Amino acid sequence: MSEYRIQGVTGEWEVVIGLEVHAQVTSNAKLFSGASAAYGGEPNSHVSLVDAAMPGMLPVPNRECIRQAVRTGMAINAQINKWSRFDRKNYFYADLPQGYQISQLYHPIVGEGEIEVILDEKDANSPRKTIGIERIHVEQDAGKLMHDQHPTMSYVDLNRCGVALMEIVSKPDMRSPAEAGAYVKKLRSILRYVGSCDGNMEEGSMRADVNVSVRKPGAEFGTRTETKNVNSIRFVMQTIEVEARRQVDLIEDGGTVVQETRLFDPNKMETRSMRSKEDAHDYRYFPDPDLLPLELDDAFLEECRASLPELPDAKRARYENELGLTAYNAAVLTAEAETAFWFEDLLSHGVDPKQGSNWLLSELFGALNKLGKSLDESPVSPAQAAELLKLVADGTISGSIAKQVFEIMLETGQGAAAIVEEKGLKQTSDTGAIEAVIAEILANNPGQLEQYRGGKEQLFGFFVGQTMKAMQGKANPGVVNELLKKALAS
Repeated sequence: MSEYRIQGVTGEWEVVIGLEVHAQVTSNAKLFSGASAAYGGEPNSHVSLVDAAMPGMLPVPNRECIRQAVRTGMAINAQINKWSRFDRKNYFYADLPQGYQISQLYHPIVGEGEIEVILDEKDANSPRKTIGIERIHVEQDAGKLMHDQHPTMSYVDLNRCGVALMEIVSKPDMRSPAEAGAYVKKLRSILRYVGSCDGNMEEGSMRADVNVSVRKPGAEFGTRTETKNVNSIRFVMQTIEVEARRQVDLIEDGGTVVQETRLFDPNKMETRSMRSKEDAHDYRYFPDPDLLPLELDDAFLEECRASLPELPDAKRARYENELGLTAYNAAVLTAEAETAFWFEDLLSHGVDPKQGSNWLLSELFGALNKLGKSLDESPVSPAQAAELLKLVADGTISGSIAKQVFEIMLETGQGAAAIVEEKGLKQTSDTGAIEAVIAEILANNPGQLEQYRGGKEQLFGFFVGQTMKAMQGKANPGVVNELLKKALAS
């Protein structure tokens, strides 16, 4: 897909990348308790006795969390395991009150799947690559240590403790930062379409552990490092560049890459050693004695499958093949779930797909960019946009007047029809009024008229512009063109 190579003293090196993405499951409650899984809140305000590991408390699986994991697996064409089991991963840390994490190692709920990525989503001819998914397992998150609240002590916030995570483990199929970036972007898009994770990396509800190794092209895999908790697509790509370069320099200087866990510092653009990388046996995994295995029946799986929406690849193909949109427009409209849903809402009000897509991507996106707002924060709703576009389509206002009306809509929140009525902006198709203006324009520009009739036909645009200006943009352009041609030919 992309020949990304690192130039070293001894020649070219290839980077091998695998990602473990932790995605917080969309659910009102935590994985094994009824406490709120909402982001934020006062420290330790979303904590049940189960989360705090009080004696005698037993976990109860949250059906919705299991359902969302299964739906995610189905969205990436993965094997859904009807029988799966929870394991205890034993380690001590101050924000883990149980002294272990309930996870899945030996029998995950979702097996192998795949995701197809395009390096440049906006280029119809950009090469595609299929990246394998090894597994998705469900586990509970740990709490959070706060080191800045006291001069000598760290505080513990257990709000996040027990929140349901899907750990989505890729195969080591990526060979460049760009491929890894495309993979995370596509995965986040799928999760948002499915509704199983909001994908807000800045809030920590989706983060990646980045596994990197280097090798001479085609050689055996090298020793990998794992850079933990990278929380943006840009940082994922930078982590790969920095860590791969570090490994190449280390090996060429006669050193050895150590299997370890590292942290990425975006300010210094470096990775730092955190601890040696543990293997599975270091965590003393064993089946959780408090939880029965998960057994999924056919009815549950069918309900999960039936609940899936149209996914981005299918939607993109439909936009191109059925709606006749350009590859570029279809790619941009389907890249993010909120854009696709907004566009679908616009179409539901009877807007022409091509007119609607062009307006959304140019006018609305341009205006929101200036305002520093996201599509979810748009002052203009799909219904209001549809009203504006229909006024253009039926000839009530011109395209240039529509731009003026849209600006007023953004400022005031008024509807398009009300603004047009109030400001007297309706387009006129009154041939008598337009003919009178044309006659005046021709009389005031005898030189240009003589040149036009002498063969300089590009002056036609000049006469159109003068007529529209004289009528303050309210004349119907089609009628103006027709009447001008007649007047100029006489």
